[in-house]
Amino acid sequence: QVQLQESGGGSAQAGGSLRLSCAASGVTYGTYYSRFCMAWFRQAPGKEREGVAVIYTGGGMTDYADSAKGRFIISQDNAKITLYLQMNSLKPEDTAMYYCAALFSTSSRCDMQPRSYNYWGQGTQVTVSS
Repeated sequence: QVQLQESGGGSAQAGGSLRLSCAASGVTYGTYYSRFCMAWFRQAPGKEREGVAVIYTGGGMTDYADSAKGRFIISQDNAKITLYLQMNSLKPEDTAMYYCAALFSTSSRCDMQPRSYNYWGQGTQVTVSS
């Protein structure tokens, strides 16, 4: 059973930066954890949960939502079993609850559909003011 815990949320002004972390427990890096899609999602009040960025732990392949491209960077530290999301050039529309999620996958082609993921963290709030 994989447990995920996000941290690093908070408040920032437009144009600022924040870095989110997601620590995974219940798993060690190896044959098993090297086959996970790890993703960041966000959900703003009254809106559906949407994918922001995803990485395949076994090779580092990444993908981003259009809204995140050029501003956000997803990365991982396999030794710490930790996922990161570096968010730069923040905009007020980035305000949302951010969640990390995990999916065991033998394919490196990861999607960003919430329904595909079966492990979720509790979320961390990001608020960007103009």
